Amino acid sequence: PAVFGVRTMAASEVVEGVAVVLLAGGVGSRMKADRPKQFLELDGKPVLRHSLELFLRLKGINSITVVIAEEFRDVLADAAKADPRVQFADPGKERQDSVFSGFCKIPEDSTLVCVHDAARPLVTEAEVYNVIKDANEHGAAVLAVPMKATVKESEDGQFVKRTIDRSTLWEIHTPQVMRPDLLKKGFAKVAAEKLEVTDDVSIIEQLPAPVKITVGEYTNIKLTTPEDMPMASSILAARK
Repeated sequence: PAVFGVRTMAASEVVEGVAVVLLAGGVGSRMKADRPKQFLELDGKPVLRHSLELFLRLKGINSITVVIAEEFRDVLADAAKADPRVQFADPGKERQDSVFSGFCKIPEDSTLVCVHDAARPLVTEAEVYNVIKDANEHGAAVLAVPMKATVKESEDGQFVKRTIDRSTLWEIHTPQVMRPDLLKKGFAKVAAEKLEVTDDVSIIEQLPAPVKITVGEYTNIKLTTPEDMPMASSILAARK
């Protein structure tokens, strides 16, 4: 169930020509597993398949570029063979390099670029449709939820400097969606000024250009550490 009553998108509101860039090139060392986290099994299939299958079901998607190392592509060979929209791109050194690699593969007539982390397999169709709708209206949008935790700042990692007011803080999720022309301009600025960005809409913020916050759900967790896997399994079980 939606925490904030995430709205459902009507068929007439579907945005056509959305190009998905699905990031699956991470190593995921904090998971302490024998393979990257996007290939661990969740509810009977690899984590990566959950996101891929969701985007394949959605209306308005013109391509799904999976940014993944060549040695792991056999995991999705059947999907790529069954649907011509599925294609691959090589991961880069940093996240922004991987996004750029995927971005270079999208169709030229794409209306929006939808970047999603494969390590977030629990995003819902409603969340994706809503962030796409907001990006279509405002140029760029990001899924997020209000920060629940108390956040403190420390300069030395040993003592608290101050407590930050969380009323203005948002925990950022994916998908992050933007117009291709904005992303292209953002990448050019990031490269020219040698900027480091931690997420995709940060590239848009550098222009600067507005980024709409689309309220998502707390269940859209990112699988990072071993304890996240049973939590993800229980969320999926509750949805059945």
